[in-house]
Amino acid sequence: MATSSERGASNKALLVVFWLYVLIPLAWGITNTLTQAVKLFK
Repeated sequence: MATSSERGASNKALLVVFWLYVLIPLAWGITNTLTQAVKLFK
């Protein structure tokens, strides 16, 4: 059995990985949208 502290650490790691998977494509999409908008207005 894993101790509670070990389980907490793995949960935190999973949470970090999950947020990276969510935020990186989101940030990518936002930057792409902004660059396209800037190109349009130039």
